[in-house]
This record gives sequence, C-alpha cells and structure tokens, in this order.
Amino acid sequence: MITRPLKDVAAWVAYFDQADIPVLTRTQTALVQFKDNEDNLNGRELADAIMHDPLMTLRVLRYLHTHRSKRQAMEITTIAHALMMLGTTPFFRHFARLPSIESTLKDHPDALLGVMHSMSRARHAALYAQDWAMLRHDMESDEVVIAALLRDLAEILMWCFAPEPMLKIRALMQANPRLRSSDVQKHVLGFRGQELQLALAEHWHLPKLLQLLMDEEHANQPRSKNVALACRLARHSANNWFDAALPDDYKEIGQLLNLREEEVHERIQRIALQAAKSWTWYGVAPAAAWLPLLPTLS
Repeated sequence: MITRPLKDVAAWVAYFDQADIPVLTRTQTALVQFKDNEDNLNGRELADAIMHDPLMTLRVLRYLHTHRSKRQAMEITTIAHALMMLGTTPFFRHFARLPSIESTLKDHPDALLGVMHSMSRARHAALYAQDWAMLRHDMESDEVVIAALLRDLAEILMWCFAPEPMLKIRALMQANPRLRSSDVQKHVLGFRGQELQLALAEHWHLPKLLQLLMDEEHANQPRSKNVALACRLARHSANNWFDAALPDDYKEIGQLLNLREEEVHERIQRIALQAAKSWTWYGVAPAAAWLPLLPTLS
C-alpha cells in the first residue's frame, strides 16, 4: 500500500503494472455462479455482470491482449466479443482466483467507501453513455459503455493502492467544492488523473478506439462527447442534484441528443433509477436516492 505519491506518472504505471488488481466481491460471487451453470451460460448476461465492475472489465481486456493471436488484425473492443474469443472454459479457468477490493482495503474503511463511490459513479456513467448511444443509433454502443466505465480507472486504482493521497484529494475537494478535481490532483499527485489514465491505457495496450473515446482531447467528436458528458453528469450528480455544474451538463446533453430540456431530464431520471438497481454491487447510496429532492426531475 502506497502512503505518499510516487515521483511521476511513469513510476505509477510501473507500480500498477505489477499489481494484482482486485475486483468486487460481488464479481467473484457472480463468476462462481456463472461457472456452476456453464452448460446453460448466457454470454450476454456474463458480459453485463463483468461490466458492473471496472476493474474486472480491465482485467478481461488486458488478458485478451496478452493472449490474442498475431494473425488477429482487428482489436476486440467489447466484453461480449472478448468472451467469444477467449471461450468460456479458459475464461473461468484463468479468473478462478481473484483478490477482492474488500479484502485489499479491509484496514482502510474510508478508502473502501471512496472506491465504492467511484465504481458506482462509473456504472452510472456507463448507463448514461449506453442510453445516449442507442438514441444516436450507435452500432457498437458497448464500446461507448466501456469507455465511460473505464474513464476514471486511474482514480479507482489509486483508491485501491494509494488511499492516503486519495483521502487528501477528497478532503481538499470537500473543503472547497469550487475547486476542479484535475487541479487538486495536480496539487497532490503532481499530475492530473487523466494523464495517468491515458498512460495506463497505452501501456496495457487497451484498444486504440477505447483510448480515443476516453481521451478528453477528442471530446469534440460525438462518440467521445457522449463519454465525456456521461462521466461529467455522473460525477456532478453524485455530489447532489443541485450541483452548480448540472445546468451546463443538461444543455450540452440536449445539444448532443437534439432533445428539449424536459426530455433530457426525463431520460436522466430514468437511467439514474435504472443504475440504482445495481446499488448492492457497491453498497453505497446511488444518485437516484436524492431525486425526490429535485422538483424539476420529478
């Protein structure tokens, strides 16, 4: 467990590259249940379970890269396709024993709460991105979903392996909510989380398309804009539904989807309620818990 920031992004990449990345206990349980019923396995249901967990999603994509054939020219950008390529029996064999986030952070309850909030927020972002991609008739909506799910991957990993710096970042943000998270990250870590995020994605050879969709520098492109807005909405609404940044989010979402403001609100409320159904994966209150307090979304 790291108690103080390493010297630079490269040092963090090297550290995480050697780390045995944990997954949710709920993910472990789900994999056992799917394996026990392997003869009647529904691949789509397995993929959906994996995509509740950003770190399990990461592990699958990394494993696929290291085991892909040299003759395989096209990159696999979705979990469903990855499972088809790997085969279910080899998949279950490789991922039979995984460390859990809950065990990793058993002596760090504040950090465990922090990572669960981050993972819940990632799930919210993924569902927003999925809904908007389908509305835009995106033929590969799962690519957008995974990009949104993994866009704050660096933050989630930091909570797991470097809780002290993350707790400091959280304390500074709570003391002054007007601060930009990227500025606070720069102050505490010496770099923005997005820098580490992209460095890890490149080092682990995540599909180039996913790297593009996760990169805020390409947020002017519609699919990347979808991902960026979904993550922004999830982050701001996780604070509360009165967050000062939300009106701008609603406006940009409406422009992206060509929807009126009330239509934007209706879709957001519906997806927030859908995301809330997954709260038991993370054990923290979902953003939808505060929807009744907001008249414009009722």
